[in-house]
Amino acid sequence: DTGYRPAARSATVWEPGDGAADADTLLPGAIAPVGSPAVAGPAGASLVRSSGVMAVGTLASRLSGLLRTLVQSAALGAVTLSEAYNNANTLPNVVYNLVLGGILTSVIVPLLVNAAKRDRARSEAYDQRMFTLITFSLLAITVVATLAAAPIVYLYKGAISGPTLHVMIIFAYFCIPQIFFYGVSSLAGAILNSRGSFAAPMWTPVVNNVVVIAVLGLFMAIAGLHVSPSTITSGQIELLGLGTTLGIVAQTAALLPSLRRVGFRWRPRFDFRRAEVAEIWRMASWMFCYIVGTQVAFLVTTRVANTAGVRAAAAHISYGAGITPYTYGWQLFQMPYAVVGISVITALLPRMSAHAAERRLSLLRDDFSTGVRLSSVIVVPAAYVLAVLGPALGVILLAHGATSLTSGRYMGEVFALFCLGLLPYMFFQLQLRVFYSLHDSRTPALIGALTMVVNVLANLIALAVVPPGQIVAFLGVGFGLANLAGAALAWRMLSQRLGGLDGWFICRSLVRMHAAAIPAVIFAVVVAVAVGGSHGFLPAIASVIVGGGGAAAIYVLCCRLFRVAEITDLLRTVTGRFRR
Repeated sequence: DTGYRPAARSATVWEPGDGAADADTLLPGAIAPVGSPAVAGPAGASLVRSSGVMAVGTLASRLSGLLRTLVQSAALGAVTLSEAYNNANTLPNVVYNLVLGGILTSVIVPLLVNAAKRDRARSEAYDQRMFTLITFSLLAITVVATLAAAPIVYLYKGAISGPTLHVMIIFAYFCIPQIFFYGVSSLAGAILNSRGSFAAPMWTPVVNNVVVIAVLGLFMAIAGLHVSPSTITSGQIELLGLGTTLGIVAQTAALLPSLRRVGFRWRPRFDFRRAEVAEIWRMASWMFCYIVGTQVAFLVTTRVANTAGVRAAAAHISYGAGITPYTYGWQLFQMPYAVVGISVITALLPRMSAHAAERRLSLLRDDFSTGVRLSSVIVVPAAYVLAVLGPALGVILLAHGATSLTSGRYMGEVFALFCLGLLPYMFFQLQLRVFYSLHDSRTPALIGALTMVVNVLANLIALAVVPPGQIVAFLGVGFGLANLAGAALAWRMLSQRLGGLDGWFICRSLVRMHAAAIPAVIFAVVVAVAVGGSHGFLPAIASVIVGGGGAAAIYVLCCRLFRVAEITDLLRTVTGRFRR
């Protein structure tokens, strides 16, 4: 027994909007639950199965993305040409996230779910109007952003100049049209998720990655491994730019059959309802404020990273120390988070939205608790073991072709420092989804202001006091601190809204998971030091295989010893799949 009892509240009628959390948590005649259901209960088991299906697709997508990063590193290196390409290829995501990205992923799914619950007969028309409104908005935004490609590049370039800047601008004209296809792909995924179909959005990025890998391979065959912004030809720029954009086009097209299978066939409808648009605006306006905050932080981060790269080159540092190690470190960091965190969050979001719409906030609290504990059982050991083995992984994955051993090791160090913030990042992302399921986008925007300030201050301090060759590595520390601050504030505010967050159960589980992880991390450190893990390709492989494999086995055994119930659910699911 946690001692928790819900406070008495008068029943209020639930209406979509920011007041949803103040509604009565119980249905008529229901009895308030005491404590929290075990993860092994029906909801937990269902979540494990649902997120397990998505985790397989996510794993395939991330592995293909990892291969793409490996090939890209080999083809473009870690210095000037890679800086130009990575900066330009990041811009579509920046613009897309700024105007629609977070709205599509975190606002539209709850609206689609609630529309279906309110009136299933009319939900199809609602989906059609939503698809029409957002698609034509995306088209207009893409045209404007493409015309403004050069000013956008100048906003993010930092200290980059000369041929690198020139090539970056040309790449941007090819890459920015990706905005439209990112948006349509995300919208299609939102519709599929709202209709209970999760697999396709997790698998289709594989198509994107395969196309880009083929393009990068063709580029290496044509141009070789020693191309710079001063020597690259216009045809080679066109190959990289158009080929990269072709990848997201193929990913979007691959979702269309799944939409047809769930019964969605788009027919443009322009009979927009004022109430529907107002509901989107009510949620999206605050979401937009939150996204602006995150993008301001990313703008500062990008300018700091680009300036760090220029300073490192001026100091004759032998490895790339600009936006490229930051980009690759971030992509590697997304691998463990995506396989566990995104899969669980995606499975939870429709369920949380449904529980909020049904005024069952006690179940919403249970969803959060279950999601946190199921994610943490993997995230906790992964964060610390990957932080130890990060430099070795950088050597194994990235030190090939045009990328030197020292550049690969440095990118692994950036990844390692990112990993230290994996747990607060996962917490914060799940907390945000709870707010969105309650139709509350105001609170995340206010919390986002805090995270932006922490992130920006940390990055500017790093630029001012850290040596040029280590600035980008410390950007990962700033990222972790910002998410820790955001998660702490979000916990307090969510706890007030939901009458508690199963804090005792979550803390007890986290303490046991950390206790089980300590021997595993010590083993990984001993192995990495003994074999000199990041000082050569073979030692790196040895440290990852022996250190990582041994750490995983030790962690599982210690989880059994410390009675970590969540590991049992995951192992039962995995072994059950193999038996079938």
